[in-house]
Amino acid sequence: MKTNTLDFDAQALREKILDLAMRGKLVPQDPNDEPASVLLEKIKAEKEQLIKEKKIKKSKPLAPITDDERPFDIPDSWEWVRLGDTANYIQRGRSPKYDKENKIYPIISQKCVQWNSISLKDAKFVTKEFLNKLESYRFVKRNDILWNSTGTGTVGRLNIVSDDFNKVPVDSHVTLIRTNSNINSKFIYYYLMSPIIQNNLNDYLTGTTKQKELGLSSILKVNIPLPPLSEQSRIAAKIAQLFALLRKVESSTQQYAKLQTLLKSKVLDLAMRGKLVKQDPHDEPASVLLEKIKAEKEQLVKEGKIKKSKSLPPITDDEKPFDIPDSWEWVRLGDVLDVRDGTHDTPKYVSEGIALVTAKNLKDGKIDFSNIKYISEKDAQKINQRSNVETDDILFAMIGTIGNPVLITKRNNFAIKNVALLKHAKYVNMDFVCKYILASESFLLEYANGGNQKFISLNKIKKLGFPLPPLVEQQNIVSKINNIFTLLTSI
Repeated sequence: MKTNTLDFDAQALREKILDLAMRGKLVPQDPNDEPASVLLEKIKAEKEQLIKEKKIKKSKPLAPITDDERPFDIPDSWEWVRLGDTANYIQRGRSPKYDKENKIYPIISQKCVQWNSISLKDAKFVTKEFLNKLESYRFVKRNDILWNSTGTGTVGRLNIVSDDFNKVPVDSHVTLIRTNSNINSKFIYYYLMSPIIQNNLNDYLTGTTKQKELGLSSILKVNIPLPPLSEQSRIAAKIAQLFALLRKVESSTQQYAKLQTLLKSKVLDLAMRGKLVKQDPHDEPASVLLEKIKAEKEQLVKEGKIKKSKSLPPITDDEKPFDIPDSWEWVRLGDVLDVRDGTHDTPKYVSEGIALVTAKNLKDGKIDFSNIKYISEKDAQKINQRSNVETDDILFAMIGTIGNPVLITKRNNFAIKNVALLKHAKYVNMDFVCKYILASESFLLEYANGGNQKFISLNKIKKLGFPLPPLVEQQNIVSKINNIFTLLTSI
Protein backbone atom coordinates (compact mmCIF):
# COMPACT_ATOMS: atom_id res chain seq x y z
CA MET A 1 0.00 0.00 0.00
CA LYS A 2 1.50 3.34 -1.12
CA THR A 3 0.26 5.55 1.68
CA ASN A 4 1.87 8.63 0.20
CA THR A 5 -0.48 8.54 -2.81
CA LEU A 6 -3.40 6.62 -1.32
CA ASP A 7 -2.86 4.23 -4.20
CA PHE A 8 -3.76 0.71 -3.13
CA ASP A 9 -5.68 -2.32 -4.31
CA ALA A 10 -8.53 -2.73 -1.83
CA GLN A 11 -9.78 -5.93 -3.41
CA ALA A 12 -6.34 -7.54 -3.22
CA LEU A 13 -6.15 -6.59 0.47
CA ARG A 14 -9.59 -8.10 1.12
CA GLU A 15 -8.51 -11.32 -0.55
CA LYS A 16 -5.31 -11.41 1.51
CA ILE A 17 -7.26 -10.89 4.74
CA LEU A 18 -9.64 -13.71 3.85
CA ASP A 19 -6.81 -16.01 2.84
CA LEU A 20 -4.95 -15.47 6.12
CA ALA A 21 -8.17 -15.86 8.10
CA MET A 22 -9.02 -19.22 6.58
CA ARG A 23 -5.53 -20.56 7.32
CA GLY A 24 -5.76 -19.62 11.00
CA LYS A 25 -3.31 -16.73 10.66
CA LEU A 26 -5.53 -13.70 11.23
CA VAL A 27 -6.32 -14.10 14.93
CA PRO A 28 -4.42 -16.14 17.54
CA GLN A 29 -5.72 -19.53 18.69
CA ASP A 30 -6.94 -19.77 22.28
CA PRO A 31 -5.96 -23.08 23.99
CA ASN A 32 -9.07 -22.73 26.17
CA ASP A 33 -11.39 -22.93 23.13
CA GLU A 34 -13.34 -26.14 22.73
CA PRO A 35 -11.71 -27.85 19.73
CA ALA A 36 -13.56 -28.31 16.45
CA SER A 37 -13.57 -32.10 16.95
CA VAL A 38 -15.97 -31.62 19.90
CA LEU A 39 -17.94 -29.09 17.87
CA LEU A 40 -18.51 -31.69 15.16
CA GLU A 41 -20.15 -33.99 17.70
CA LYS A 42 -22.51 -31.20 18.73
CA ILE A 43 -23.37 -30.47 15.10
CA LYS A 44 -24.09 -34.15 14.49
CA ALA A 45 -26.33 -34.37 17.61
CA GLU A 46 -28.30 -31.26 16.62
CA LYS A 47 -28.93 -32.55 13.10
CA GLU A 48 -30.09 -35.91 14.42
CA GLN A 49 -32.53 -34.14 16.75
CA LEU A 50 -33.91 -32.00 13.92
CA ILE A 51 -34.37 -35.11 11.77
CA LYS A 52 -36.16 -36.80 14.66
CA GLU A 53 -38.46 -33.77 14.97
CA LYS A 54 -38.97 -33.89 11.17
CA LYS A 55 -37.72 -30.32 10.81
CA ILE A 56 -35.08 -31.35 8.28
CA LYS A 57 -34.66 -34.38 6.05
CA LYS A 58 -32.02 -37.02 6.57
CA SER A 59 -29.25 -36.71 3.99
CA LYS A 60 -26.76 -39.22 2.66
CA PRO A 61 -23.41 -39.27 4.52
CA LEU A 62 -20.67 -37.34 2.74
CA ALA A 63 -17.32 -38.97 2.01
CA PRO A 64 -14.50 -38.18 4.48
CA ILE A 65 -11.93 -35.65 3.29
CA THR A 66 -8.75 -37.29 2.10
CA ASP A 67 -5.25 -35.87 2.62
CA ASP A 68 -5.09 -34.97 -1.08
CA GLU A 69 -8.18 -32.79 -0.74
CA ARG A 70 -6.69 -30.60 1.98
CA PRO A 71 -5.24 -27.58 0.16
CA PHE A 72 -3.25 -26.21 3.12
CA ASP A 73 -2.37 -26.85 6.75
CA ILE A 74 -4.63 -25.62 9.53
CA PRO A 75 -4.15 -25.26 13.33
CA ASP A 76 -4.39 -28.42 15.46
CA SER A 77 -7.66 -27.28 17.03
CA TRP A 78 -9.35 -27.03 13.62
CA GLU A 79 -10.89 -29.76 11.47
CA TRP A 80 -11.43 -30.19 7.74
CA VAL A 81 -15.12 -30.86 7.04
CA ARG A 82 -17.58 -30.80 4.15
CA LEU A 83 -19.86 -27.77 3.81
CA GLY A 84 -22.81 -30.15 3.87
CA ASP A 85 -21.75 -31.31 7.35
CA THR A 86 -21.89 -27.76 8.74
CA ALA A 87 -25.39 -26.91 7.49
CA ASN A 88 -28.87 -27.94 8.51
CA TYR A 89 -30.28 -27.03 5.12
CA ILE A 90 -28.73 -26.56 1.68
CA GLN A 91 -31.03 -26.45 -1.32
CA ARG A 92 -31.91 -24.46 -4.39
CA GLY A 93 -35.27 -22.82 -4.63
CA ARG A 94 -38.10 -24.26 -6.69
CA SER A 95 -38.86 -23.13 -10.23
CA PRO A 96 -41.28 -20.26 -9.68
CA LYS A 97 -44.66 -19.53 -11.17
CA TYR A 98 -44.49 -15.82 -11.90
CA ASP A 99 -47.30 -13.35 -11.43
CA LYS A 100 -47.00 -10.81 -14.23
CA GLU A 101 -49.97 -8.73 -13.10
CA ASN A 102 -49.64 -8.43 -9.33
CA LYS A 103 -46.37 -7.40 -7.73
CA ILE A 104 -47.07 -8.59 -4.21
CA TYR A 105 -44.94 -11.64 -3.47
CA PRO A 106 -41.24 -11.18 -4.37
CA ILE A 107 -38.79 -13.99 -5.01
CA ILE A 108 -35.00 -13.67 -4.81
CA SER A 109 -33.16 -14.25 -8.10
CA GLN A 110 -29.51 -13.95 -9.11
CA LYS A 111 -29.91 -10.22 -9.81
CA CYS A 112 -30.99 -9.72 -6.20
CA VAL A 113 -27.81 -11.34 -4.87
CA GLN A 114 -24.92 -8.92 -5.39
CA TRP A 115 -21.52 -8.77 -3.70
CA ASN A 116 -22.50 -5.67 -1.74
CA SER A 117 -26.10 -6.52 -0.82
CA ILE A 118 -29.18 -8.71 -1.13
CA SER A 119 -31.89 -6.44 -2.46
CA LEU A 120 -35.45 -6.94 -3.70
CA LYS A 121 -35.11 -3.96 -6.06
CA ASP A 122 -34.66 -6.29 -9.05
CA ALA A 123 -36.92 -9.07 -7.75
CA LYS A 124 -39.63 -10.74 -9.80
CA PHE A 125 -42.95 -11.74 -8.26
CA VAL A 126 -44.73 -15.07 -7.85
CA THR A 127 -48.33 -16.10 -7.47
CA LYS A 128 -49.95 -16.56 -4.08
CA GLU A 129 -50.68 -20.19 -4.98
CA PHE A 130 -46.98 -20.89 -5.60
CA LEU A 131 -46.01 -19.22 -2.33
CA ASN A 132 -48.57 -21.16 -0.29
CA LYS A 133 -47.22 -24.51 -1.51
CA LEU A 134 -43.69 -23.83 -0.22
CA GLU A 135 -42.47 -25.41 3.01
CA SER A 136 -41.59 -22.94 5.76
CA TYR A 137 -37.86 -23.73 5.62
CA ARG A 138 -37.71 -22.42 2.03
CA PHE A 139 -38.20 -18.80 3.15
CA VAL A 140 -34.94 -16.94 3.78
CA LYS A 141 -33.96 -16.00 7.31
CA ARG A 142 -31.39 -13.68 8.78
CA ASN A 143 -27.84 -15.18 8.52
CA ASP A 144 -28.78 -17.51 5.64
CA ILE A 145 -26.16 -17.57 2.87
CA LEU A 146 -27.45 -17.16 -0.69
CA TRP A 147 -25.18 -18.42 -3.46
CA ASN A 148 -25.87 -17.80 -7.16
CA SER A 149 -25.66 -21.18 -8.81
CA THR A 150 -26.13 -20.73 -12.58
CA GLY A 151 -25.01 -18.48 -15.40
CA THR A 152 -21.60 -17.33 -16.57
CA GLY A 153 -20.79 -14.00 -14.93
CA THR A 154 -23.18 -14.47 -12.01
CA VAL A 155 -22.47 -17.99 -10.77
CA GLY A 156 -20.46 -18.00 -7.55
CA ARG A 157 -21.59 -14.56 -6.41
CA LEU A 158 -22.96 -14.71 -2.86
CA ASN A 159 -23.99 -12.75 0.18
CA ILE A 160 -25.40 -13.28 3.66
CA VAL A 161 -28.91 -12.23 4.67
CA SER A 162 -28.75 -9.31 7.07
CA ASP A 163 -32.40 -8.21 6.86
CA ASP A 164 -35.64 -9.77 8.03
CA PHE A 165 -37.58 -10.75 4.92
CA ASN A 166 -41.26 -11.64 5.25
CA LYS A 167 -41.94 -14.99 3.52
CA VAL A 168 -39.49 -14.45 0.65
CA PRO A 169 -38.08 -17.57 -1.08
CA VAL A 170 -35.24 -17.99 -3.58
CA ASP A 171 -35.69 -19.18 -7.13
CA SER A 172 -34.13 -22.23 -8.77
CA HIS A 173 -30.94 -20.34 -9.72
CA VAL A 174 -30.00 -19.51 -6.13
CA THR A 175 -28.85 -21.94 -3.43
CA LEU A 176 -29.89 -21.27 0.16
CA ILE A 177 -27.38 -22.35 2.85
CA ARG A 178 -28.60 -22.41 6.45
CA THR A 179 -25.85 -23.38 8.87
CA ASN A 180 -26.10 -25.39 12.07
CA SER A 181 -26.50 -23.39 15.31
CA ASN A 182 -23.00 -24.53 16.31
CA ILE A 183 -21.55 -22.73 13.30
CA ASN A 184 -20.97 -19.02 12.82
CA SER A 185 -22.64 -18.46 9.44
CA LYS A 186 -20.57 -15.32 8.80
CA PHE A 187 -17.40 -17.40 9.00
CA ILE A 188 -18.78 -19.77 6.35
CA TYR A 189 -19.86 -16.80 4.25
CA TYR A 190 -16.39 -15.27 4.39
CA TYR A 191 -14.82 -18.60 3.48
CA LEU A 192 -17.05 -19.03 0.43
CA MET A 193 -16.20 -15.51 -0.78
CA SER A 194 -12.47 -16.00 -0.15
CA PRO A 195 -9.99 -16.53 -3.02
CA ILE A 196 -9.62 -20.14 -1.88
CA ILE A 197 -13.09 -20.75 -3.32
CA GLN A 198 -13.65 -17.90 -5.79
CA ASN A 199 -10.31 -18.26 -7.59
CA ASN A 200 -10.92 -21.99 -7.97
CA LEU A 201 -14.61 -21.81 -8.77
CA ASN A 202 -14.20 -23.79 -12.00
CA ASP A 203 -13.31 -26.83 -9.89
CA TYR A 204 -16.91 -26.86 -8.65
CA LEU A 205 -18.72 -25.89 -11.86
CA THR A 206 -20.27 -28.05 -14.54
CA GLY A 207 -21.91 -27.23 -17.87
CA THR A 208 -20.92 -25.28 -20.98
CA THR A 209 -19.22 -21.94 -21.27
CA LYS A 210 -22.56 -20.23 -21.91
CA GLN A 211 -24.27 -21.85 -18.91
CA LYS A 212 -22.01 -22.71 -16.02
CA GLU A 213 -23.69 -24.37 -13.05
CA LEU A 214 -22.82 -24.80 -9.40
CA GLY A 215 -24.56 -28.06 -8.62
CA LEU A 216 -25.87 -29.10 -5.21
CA SER A 217 -23.53 -32.08 -5.00
CA SER A 218 -20.53 -29.80 -5.59
CA ILE A 219 -21.70 -27.38 -2.91
CA LEU A 220 -22.22 -30.12 -0.35
CA LYS A 221 -18.68 -31.42 -0.96
CA VAL A 222 -16.88 -28.06 -0.56
CA ASN A 223 -14.03 -28.47 1.92
CA ILE A 224 -14.25 -26.18 4.96
CA PRO A 225 -11.40 -25.50 7.44
CA LEU A 226 -13.46 -25.41 10.63
CA PRO A 227 -12.14 -23.61 13.74
CA PRO A 228 -13.62 -23.83 17.24
CA LEU A 229 -16.87 -21.83 17.46
CA SER A 230 -15.32 -19.05 19.57
CA GLU A 231 -12.52 -18.66 17.06
CA GLN A 232 -15.01 -18.60 14.18
CA SER A 233 -16.65 -15.62 15.86
CA ARG A 234 -13.33 -13.87 16.49
CA ILE A 235 -12.28 -14.39 12.87
CA ALA A 236 -15.61 -13.13 11.49
CA ALA A 237 -15.46 -10.08 13.77
CA LYS A 238 -11.87 -9.28 12.78
CA ILE A 239 -12.68 -9.60 9.07
CA ALA A 240 -15.69 -7.30 9.49
CA GLN A 241 -13.53 -4.78 11.36
CA LEU A 242 -10.79 -4.80 8.72
CA PHE A 243 -13.28 -4.61 5.84
CA ALA A 244 -14.98 -1.62 7.48
CA LEU A 245 -11.58 0.06 7.77
CA LEU A 246 -10.88 -0.65 4.10
CA ARG A 247 -14.21 0.90 3.14
CA LYS A 248 -13.27 4.06 5.05
CA VAL A 249 -9.90 4.20 3.30
CA GLU A 250 -11.58 3.62 -0.09
CA SER A 251 -14.07 6.38 0.63
CA SER A 252 -11.25 8.74 1.65
CA THR A 253 -9.32 7.79 -1.47
CA GLN A 254 -12.31 8.50 -3.70
CA GLN A 255 -12.92 11.83 -1.97
CA TYR A 256 -9.26 12.74 -2.34
CA ALA A 257 -9.34 11.77 -6.03
CA LYS A 258 -12.34 14.08 -6.56
CA LEU A 259 -10.55 16.88 -4.71
CA GLN A 260 -7.41 16.26 -6.75
CA THR A 261 -9.41 16.56 -9.98
CA LEU A 262 -11.09 19.73 -8.73
CA LEU A 263 -7.77 21.29 -7.70
CA LYS A 264 -6.12 20.40 -11.02
CA SER A 265 -9.05 21.92 -12.88
CA LYS A 266 -8.74 25.10 -10.83
CA VAL A 267 -4.97 25.29 -11.45
CA LEU A 268 -5.53 24.95 -15.21
CA ASP A 269 -8.26 27.59 -15.14
CA LEU A 270 -6.02 30.07 -13.32
CA ALA A 271 -3.14 29.28 -15.67
CA MET A 272 -5.17 30.00 -18.80
CA ARG A 273 -6.34 33.34 -17.36
CA GLY A 274 -2.77 34.43 -16.68
CA LYS A 275 -3.20 34.20 -12.89
CA LEU A 276 -0.84 31.34 -12.06
CA VAL A 277 2.49 33.06 -12.70
CA LYS A 278 3.43 36.73 -12.71
CA GLN A 279 3.82 38.56 -16.00
CA ASP A 280 7.29 39.85 -16.77
CA PRO A 281 7.24 43.26 -18.52
CA HIS A 282 10.52 42.32 -20.21
CA ASP A 283 8.93 39.36 -22.05
CA GLU A 284 8.36 39.85 -25.76
CA PRO A 285 4.57 40.33 -26.04
CA ALA A 286 2.33 37.85 -27.82
CA SER A 287 1.58 40.44 -30.55
CA VAL A 288 5.22 40.22 -31.67
CA LEU A 289 5.11 36.45 -31.30
CA LEU A 290 2.14 36.34 -33.69
CA GLU A 291 4.19 38.10 -36.37
CA LYS A 292 6.92 35.47 -35.99
CA ILE A 293 4.35 32.65 -36.16
CA LYS A 294 2.86 34.22 -39.30
CA ALA A 295 6.29 34.47 -40.91
CA GLU A 296 7.12 30.88 -39.99
CA LYS A 297 3.86 29.58 -41.52
CA GLU A 298 4.47 31.55 -44.72
CA GLN A 299 7.93 30.02 -44.96
CA LEU A 300 6.57 26.51 -44.45
CA VAL A 301 3.94 27.11 -47.16
CA LYS A 302 6.69 28.38 -49.46
CA GLU A 303 8.74 25.22 -48.78
CA GLY A 304 5.68 23.04 -49.45
CA LYS A 305 5.73 21.58 -45.96
CA ILE A 306 2.20 22.77 -45.18
CA LYS A 307 -0.70 23.92 -47.33
CA LYS A 308 -1.88 27.49 -47.39
CA SER A 309 -5.10 27.75 -45.42
CA LYS A 310 -7.95 30.21 -45.63
CA SER A 311 -7.75 33.17 -43.32
CA LEU A 312 -9.81 32.78 -40.18
CA PRO A 313 -12.08 35.58 -38.96
CA PRO A 314 -10.78 37.65 -36.04
CA ILE A 315 -12.11 36.75 -32.61
CA THR A 316 -14.95 39.00 -31.53
CA ASP A 317 -15.32 40.27 -27.97
CA ASP A 318 -18.34 38.01 -27.50
CA GLU A 319 -16.18 34.96 -28.24
CA LYS A 320 -13.64 35.77 -25.54
CA PRO A 321 -14.73 33.72 -22.49
CA PHE A 322 -12.53 35.59 -20.00
CA ASP A 323 -10.05 38.45 -19.69
CA ILE A 324 -6.34 37.85 -20.21
CA PRO A 325 -3.22 39.94 -19.42
CA ASP A 326 -2.35 42.84 -21.74
CA SER A 327 0.76 41.03 -23.00
CA TRP A 328 -1.37 38.10 -24.22
CA GLU A 329 -3.49 37.80 -27.35
CA TRP A 330 -6.74 35.98 -28.13
CA VAL A 331 -6.23 34.04 -31.38
CA ARG A 332 -7.78 31.18 -33.30
CA LEU A 333 -6.02 27.87 -32.75
CA GLY A 334 -5.70 27.55 -36.53
CA ASP A 335 -3.87 30.90 -36.63
CA VAL A 336 -0.92 29.64 -34.60
CA LEU A 337 -0.87 25.91 -35.38
CA ASP A 338 -1.24 23.58 -38.35
CA VAL A 339 -4.44 21.73 -37.41
CA ARG A 340 -5.18 18.43 -39.13
CA ASP A 341 -7.13 15.26 -38.48
CA GLY A 342 -6.81 11.55 -39.13
CA THR A 343 -9.03 9.46 -41.32
CA HIS A 344 -12.72 9.19 -40.53
CA ASP A 345 -13.10 6.08 -42.67
CA THR A 346 -12.50 2.61 -41.28
CA PRO A 347 -9.70 0.81 -43.11
CA LYS A 348 -9.75 -2.96 -43.23
CA TYR A 349 -8.32 -4.42 -40.04
CA VAL A 350 -5.54 -7.02 -40.19
CA SER A 351 -4.03 -9.33 -37.56
CA GLU A 352 -0.57 -7.79 -37.92
CA GLY A 353 0.41 -4.46 -39.36
CA ILE A 354 0.46 -0.78 -38.38
CA ALA A 355 -1.39 0.31 -35.23
CA LEU A 356 -4.48 2.48 -35.81
CA VAL A 357 -4.88 4.93 -32.94
CA THR A 358 -8.48 6.04 -32.45
CA ALA A 359 -10.20 8.34 -29.96
CA LYS A 360 -10.72 5.32 -27.67
CA ASN A 361 -6.97 4.80 -27.37
CA LEU A 362 -6.29 8.23 -25.86
CA LYS A 363 -6.36 7.86 -22.08
CA ASP A 364 -4.90 9.87 -19.21
CA GLY A 365 -2.43 11.75 -21.38
CA LYS A 366 -1.09 8.61 -23.08
CA ILE A 367 -1.83 6.32 -25.99
CA ASP A 368 -3.19 2.99 -24.78
CA PHE A 369 -1.86 0.30 -27.10
CA SER A 370 -3.27 -2.58 -25.02
CA ASN A 371 -6.43 -2.92 -27.12
CA ILE A 372 -5.17 -1.57 -30.43
CA LYS A 373 -6.29 -2.66 -33.89
CA TYR A 374 -4.04 -2.91 -36.93
CA ILE A 375 -4.25 -1.90 -40.57
CA SER A 376 -2.06 -2.62 -43.57
CA GLU A 377 1.07 -0.60 -44.20
CA LYS A 378 -0.46 0.63 -47.45
CA ASP A 379 -3.52 2.05 -45.66
CA ALA A 380 -1.33 3.56 -42.95
CA GLN A 381 0.87 5.29 -45.55
CA LYS A 382 -2.23 6.74 -47.21
CA ILE A 383 -3.42 8.22 -43.89
CA ASN A 384 0.04 9.46 -42.94
CA GLN A 385 0.54 11.35 -46.19
CA ARG A 386 -1.72 13.97 -44.66
CA SER A 387 -1.59 13.21 -40.95
CA ASN A 388 1.88 12.01 -40.09
CA VAL A 389 2.43 12.24 -36.32
CA GLU A 390 5.80 13.50 -35.05
CA THR A 391 7.42 14.22 -31.69
CA ASP A 392 5.88 17.26 -29.91
CA ASP A 393 2.64 16.98 -31.89
CA ILE A 394 -0.62 16.82 -29.97
CA LEU A 395 -3.44 14.35 -30.50
CA PHE A 396 -6.90 14.67 -29.02
CA ALA A 397 -10.20 12.88 -29.47
CA MET A 398 -12.68 14.41 -31.92
CA ILE A 399 -15.46 11.95 -31.17
CA GLY A 400 -17.05 10.45 -28.05
CA THR A 401 -15.21 11.68 -24.96
CA ILE A 402 -13.86 14.74 -26.73
CA GLY A 403 -10.48 15.94 -25.52
CA ASN A 404 -8.08 13.55 -23.74
CA PRO A 405 -5.05 15.36 -25.23
CA VAL A 406 -1.77 13.50 -25.66
CA LEU A 407 1.55 15.25 -26.20
CA ILE A 408 3.73 12.94 -28.29
CA THR A 409 7.10 12.57 -26.59
CA LYS A 410 8.27 9.54 -28.55
CA ARG A 411 7.33 8.75 -32.13
CA ASN A 412 5.89 5.30 -32.79
CA ASN A 413 4.79 3.95 -36.12
CA PHE A 414 1.01 4.37 -36.17
CA ALA A 415 -1.83 6.04 -38.03
CA ILE A 416 -4.78 7.99 -36.60
CA LYS A 417 -8.57 7.87 -36.95
CA ASN A 418 -11.18 10.26 -35.46
CA VAL A 419 -8.28 12.09 -33.81
CA ALA A 420 -7.26 15.75 -34.19
CA LEU A 421 -3.60 16.42 -34.90
CA LEU A 422 -1.94 19.68 -33.86
CA LYS A 423 1.48 19.94 -35.49
CA HIS A 424 4.30 21.31 -33.37
CA ALA A 425 5.42 24.87 -34.02
CA LYS A 426 8.63 26.79 -33.35
CA TYR A 427 7.09 29.67 -31.40
CA VAL A 428 4.45 27.79 -29.41
CA ASN A 429 5.03 25.63 -26.36
CA MET A 430 3.06 22.49 -27.24
CA ASP A 431 2.77 21.40 -23.62
CA PHE A 432 0.98 24.71 -22.94
CA VAL A 433 -1.40 23.97 -25.83
CA CYS A 434 -1.97 20.47 -24.47
CA LYS A 435 -2.89 21.88 -21.07
CA TYR A 436 -5.23 24.42 -22.65
CA ILE A 437 -7.13 21.63 -24.38
CA LEU A 438 -7.26 19.77 -21.07
CA ALA A 439 -8.67 22.89 -19.41
CA SER A 440 -11.20 23.34 -22.24
CA GLU A 441 -12.65 19.81 -22.36
CA SER A 442 -16.06 20.78 -20.97
CA PHE A 443 -16.27 23.67 -23.45
CA LEU A 444 -15.22 21.41 -26.33
CA LEU A 445 -18.01 19.02 -25.44
CA GLU A 446 -20.57 21.83 -25.55
CA TYR A 447 -19.01 23.10 -28.79
CA ALA A 448 -19.41 19.69 -30.44
CA ASN A 449 -22.32 18.33 -32.48
CA GLY A 450 -24.34 15.15 -32.03
CA GLY A 451 -26.37 13.46 -29.32
CA ASN A 452 -25.01 10.43 -27.47
CA GLN A 453 -21.99 10.32 -29.79
CA LYS A 454 -20.54 13.83 -29.76
CA PHE A 455 -18.27 14.96 -32.61
CA ILE A 456 -16.26 18.13 -33.13
CA SER A 457 -15.31 19.05 -36.69
CA LEU A 458 -11.86 20.06 -37.89
CA ASN A 459 -13.22 23.46 -38.87
CA LYS A 460 -14.47 24.12 -35.33
CA ILE A 461 -11.14 23.08 -33.86
CA LYS A 462 -9.35 25.56 -36.14
CA LYS A 463 -11.72 28.32 -34.99
CA LEU A 464 -11.28 27.49 -31.32
CA GLY A 465 -10.29 30.52 -29.28
CA PHE A 466 -6.81 30.28 -27.75
CA PRO A 467 -5.20 32.66 -25.19
CA LEU A 468 -1.62 33.13 -26.36
CA PRO A 469 0.96 34.31 -23.77
CA PRO A 470 4.53 35.36 -24.54
CA LEU A 471 6.69 32.32 -25.27
CA VAL A 472 8.76 32.59 -22.05
CA GLU A 473 5.56 32.86 -20.03
CA GLN A 474 4.12 29.78 -21.77
CA GLN A 475 7.17 27.87 -20.55
CA ASN A 476 6.86 29.28 -17.02
CA ILE A 477 3.17 28.37 -16.85
CA VAL A 478 3.86 24.80 -17.96
CA SER A 479 6.62 24.43 -15.38
CA LYS A 480 4.36 25.77 -12.61
CA ILE A 481 1.47 23.47 -13.56
CA ASN A 482 3.75 20.44 -13.66
CA ASN A 483 5.20 21.26 -10.24
CA ILE A 484 1.74 21.68 -8.69
CA PHE A 485 0.39 18.48 -10.30
CA THR A 486 3.43 16.57 -9.02
CA LEU A 487 2.80 17.92 -5.53
CA LEU A 488 -0.91 16.99 -5.66
CA THR A 489 -0.20 13.42 -6.73
CA SER A 490 2.53 12.90 -4.13
CA ILE A 491 0.50 13.91 -1.07
